[in-house]
Amino acid sequence: MLKLHGTSKSRSARSLWALEELGVKYEHNPLEVPKAKSPENLKLNPNGHIPVLEDDGHVLWESMAINLYLAEKYGKAPFWPATVAGHSDCIRWSFWGMTEIEPRLMTILINRLFLPPDQRDEKAVQKATDELKAPLKVLDDQLKGHDYILGKDFTIADLNVAAILSFALLVKLDMSATPTAHAWLQKCLGREANQRVRKLA
Repeated sequence: MLKLHGTSKSRSARSLWALEELGVKYEHNPLEVPKAKSPENLKLNPNGHIPVLEDDGHVLWESMAINLYLAEKYGKAPFWPATVAGHSDCIRWSFWGMTEIEPRLMTILINRLFLPPDQRDEKAVQKATDELKAPLKVLDDQLKGHDYILGKDFTIADLNVAAILSFALLVKLDMSATPTAHAWLQKCLGREANQRVRKLA
């Protein structure tokens, strides 16, 4: 059976969401972030991070790698497209989310919520907020005339990008300039599979 190590209060949530969307049976070990460097977890992931997936002896870490693996192995069209071109589009948008959106959102998150008030850098927050405007417009333009990123169907690309952008809600990022992307994000995060994950440890 599949086993996912990692609390839903971390990036593990995106992999739990993928598992829930796929409807596969899995065991959840809600390992907390501070315990990720335990000897047991270091045997699975030498980097000392979560999530970690175990699947019949295959151990995989990095949340995006886990999600693309799950989609390819257990998914069916349209969630995992039927064509190689469709696969490449899912990979492209997933990587785009990691490179264009996530680092800037993490900068805001760290300086708004994680660091003690006397260590926060408001200039870094403003710079990251300004830098997010261009990629958010790219996403907004892509979604105009479409229900989802690749067209009319929800795919692993939507899940991966929406999971990253969920941080925007935590920091109360103003997305009024990109209303199509904002509406899409709310629609994705409102899916039943994601709502089930939010109730997990």
